[in-house]
Amino acid sequence: MESYGRNGRRVALVAGLRTPFAKAGTVLKPMSAQDLGRAVVAELLERTTLDPREIDIIVFGTVVPSVLAPNIAREVALLPMMPKDIPAFTVSRACASANQAITDAADQIVLGHADVAIAGGAESLSNVPILHSRRFSDVLVSASKAKSLGGRLSAFSRVRPRDLVPITPAIAEPSTGETMGQSAEKMAKLNHIPREEQDQFALRSHRLAAAGAQDGRLTSEIMPVYVPPQYDAWATGDNGVRTDTSLEQLAALKPVFDRRYGSVTAGNSSPLTDGGAAVILMSEEKARALGMTPLAYLRSYAYAALDPGEQLLQAPVFAAPRALERAGLTLANIDLVEMHEAFAAQVLSNLQGFESAAWAERAGLSQPMGEVDRSRLNVMGGSIAIGHPFGATGARITTTLAHELKRRGGQFGLMTVCAAGGMGFAMVLENAA
Repeated sequence: MESYGRNGRRVALVAGLRTPFAKAGTVLKPMSAQDLGRAVVAELLERTTLDPREIDIIVFGTVVPSVLAPNIAREVALLPMMPKDIPAFTVSRACASANQAITDAADQIVLGHADVAIAGGAESLSNVPILHSRRFSDVLVSASKAKSLGGRLSAFSRVRPRDLVPITPAIAEPSTGETMGQSAEKMAKLNHIPREEQDQFALRSHRLAAAGAQDGRLTSEIMPVYVPPQYDAWATGDNGVRTDTSLEQLAALKPVFDRRYGSVTAGNSSPLTDGGAAVILMSEEKARALGMTPLAYLRSYAYAALDPGEQLLQAPVFAAPRALERAGLTLANIDLVEMHEAFAAQVLSNLQGFESAAWAERAGLSQPMGEVDRSRLNVMGGSIAIGHPFGATGARITTTLAHELKRRGGQFGLMTVCAAGGMGFAMVLENAA
C-alpha cells in the first residue's frame, strides 16, 4: 500500500517542544491550558526563528476545555507575534487529542491546503471546571431574568443545601460509568498481569526518564516556564519523575481502584498533570525552501476503536498493525517504539495483545504483529514517570520519538496511544536523515 504523503506531498516534522509536565496542583497550577499552549508555541517559534507569517493553520487538542475559551487553538493563534488571519481549530480525542491535532494538520498539508502548520495540545488539570447542580443552575437563570429584587429573592428562596453541592467532572466513561482506573484493573485481571510486573514497569519508566533528564536528552525537548502573575516561581523539568523510588516502595502502595483484590496503584499509573506541547509540520518542499532541516517524516497513521465496556485501553492492538500495513512495514522494520503509559497494566496488556493470535484474528490479521523488543520501548521512560496532560501527551511522544530516532540513527519509529472511549492511535515516523 502506498504510504502517507507519497503523492508528492510528504509531511515533515520540523521541530517539537513542550513545557515541563507538572503534577496537577503544583507549580503550573496558576496557568490555564491556554496559557500553557501559548507559552510553548511562542517559545517554539522563537527557537526555530520561523516567521509567523508562514503559518497556514494551527490545530490544538484539549480534553477538558475551558467554558470561557473553548477554542484553545484560536487563543494560541492570537499570540501578539501572530498574524490575526491564521485559521485555527480545536480537536478532542481524549488522550490522543494532540495526535488528532497533528494528523488533522498533516492531512491539510497532504491535500495541498497548507504548507506550514503548528499542532499540539495543552491541558491544565489543576483548573478543571466545577459545575453547579442543574437545580441551582435553574435558580441562577431565574434570578437573572427577574425584573425586581423581590423576584430575585424569590428565585433564591428555592435553593436547598443539596443544590449547592458542586459537581466535578469524573474521569469515567459516560457509556459504562467505569473510571479509567477501574478499566485498567479489569484489563490487569483479564490479561493476568501481576502486580509485581506492573511495579517493575513503573520503576523502569522512572529510571529511564531520570536518565534521559540527567544526560540532557529529555530536557532538550523542554522549555523553562516562569509562572504568572509574579513570575517568582518557575519550572524547568518534569516534577513527577522519581529518582529515589524503588520496587519496595512501589510494592508498599495500596491499590486505588479495587482496594481488596486490585493491583493498580498510584505508583504504576500516570498522574494527573498540567502541561503543553507543540510541533511544527511542513510540506517537504516548504521545509527545503525555508532552509529547515526535518527531523522526521510522517509515514502513516491509523485510528481504531473497540467497545469501551470490554477492554477500554486495548485499541492500540488494532491501530498499530493497521499503521504498519499502511506504511508497508512490519514490526521487524521498527527501530524504536513509544507507547503512552496511562497505566502499567494497560501497556503490558497492549504488548501482550500485539503477540496474541486471538487479537490478531479480531484485527483481521493472518498472524500477530509480534513481540516488541523491550530495549527499544520507551527508552526515555513514559507517562507514568513524566506525567500525562491529556491534550498534550501525543505531541510529547511524537517529539521524543523523532529526536531519539535521529540520535540513534534508526530509520522507523512506531508510537501508540490508548484513549478513553475505547479508542487507539498509532503512527509510523521515518527518520529524515
